[in-house]
Amino acid sequence: MQKIVPCLWFDKECEEAIKFYISIFNSAPHSAKNSKIVSIERYPEEPLDIPVKGMEGKILTTIFELNEQRFMALDGGPLFKFTEATSFYVECADQEEVDYFWERLSAVPEAEQCGWLKDKYGLSWQIVPTVMDEMLKDKDKKKIARVTEGFLKMKRFDIEALKRAYEGK
Repeated sequence: MQKIVPCLWFDKECEEAIKFYISIFNSAPHSAKNSKIVSIERYPEEPLDIPVKGMEGKILTTIFELNEQRFMALDGGPLFKFTEATSFYVECADQEEVDYFWERLSAVPEAEQCGWLKDKYGLSWQIVPTVMDEMLKDKDKKKIARVTEGFLKMKRFDIEALKRAYEGK
């Protein structure tokens, strides 16, 4: 059982968003195809006497999983928005996977920077090749500096360019 479960607050598009994320993760290269909705509880269909109107039939709470990572989500109205202060870090085995997630998730080109992107719901993601972590753990500070200088100029990470920087080419 996962002790800490991130909770995502959507305005009124929770169901659309979680189905979007599940479809992306289930179709990804190297996917175990194990992303799914675990449960959904909905607001009642009759009009509610609550401050946020129009919530009838929307998601009160849902539990869903992306690659066995459990999340809770809800439709809570326009009170809170996602910010870049919170993002989800996706480790990618190769360039195919980096490109796959980037092409499907990125919806705000001006928010792209250093492997970070923002999706159509305002949620921030970091799409990072696993090889980069290995490069940044090298004991050679010059290699680390070259890789860092290289990735700071990138939007979407380019593994071959990172490898060239690492090797000093």
